[in-house]
Amino acid sequence: MSAETPAVPVGQFSRRRVQFRAWRGTRPFWAGLFVMLAGLPIAYFPYAHLQVGHLTLAMATTAGAGSLIIGILLIVLGFSLWFQKHVRTFAGVAAILLGLVSIPVSNLGGFLLGFLFALVGGAMAVAWSPGEPPAEAAQENVPGAGGAPLAMDPDTTILKPVVGEPNDLSGTSPANGANGRHSAG
Repeated sequence: MSAETPAVPVGQFSRRRVQFRAWRGTRPFWAGLFVMLAGLPIAYFPYAHLQVGHLTLAMATTAGAGSLIIGILLIVLGFSLWFQKHVRTFAGVAAILLGLVSIPVSNLGGFLLGFLFALVGGAMAVAWSPGEPPAEAAQENVPGAGGAPLAMDPDTTILKPVVGEPNDLSGTSPANGANGRHSAG
């Protein structure tokens, strides 16, 4: 690869792939995918009719409506993790709780498959935290780029009175050396 070769190919597929990777990196994508995958077996198995040879096994249970509701809620929580990343803690805890509730309600949580996906996805959602954008990480080493003013006095442990300002008698001004405690009397 030479210096003149662009780092990213200019094809439509490559551009979309890079855009998707950038979008995926700013949210708990895998947690949302696992939570959505948890909803599928939980909602499907109570209504499934399995064929074993000439024998049809109907999995319909009295808790089929509860299983459908749990499955749909998990799918909605997965989408909310993708598109509303600020609800990640709530959605993660809710996914874990719905996964636990699905054990007695929905054929052992979709034969443990949906239950395990819900636990893993919920834990990933709770543990996910947004990373720093690359532009901010490069500015981190630059002095004074953090937005806070730089200290002019090298000894900042002792508060010194500011010359020329009126004395604030409320007791809360760092300019007069007070720490905010008022004297009674």
